[in-house]
Amino acid sequence: MPVRVVCFNQEGCMGCEEQAPINREVSSALGIEIKEIDVLKNREYIGKYGLHVTPTIVIFDGEKEVKRFERVVHREELEAAIREAGI
Repeated sequence: MPVRVVCFNQEGCMGCEEQAPINREVSSALGIEIKEIDVLKNREYIGKYGLHVTPTIVIFDGEKEVKRFERVVHREELEAAIREAGI
């Protein structure tokens, strides 16, 4: 199964605003999509994935969660985690 990366965020979150350009850089560098989901507009994800803070970035291998970051993640660390997951 392909590796998927999802960033759960919300409007007005300073950490989320800091994470957004990092996600764009990583997406471009690795040629992958990092899906952005606003949890205030999509509240069902809060319970489904046990979200406590934003930004939360989850890396999936197929449907299996393989890595989770509950904070702003720097480019190098995020790229390394995605590569480790199989990109």
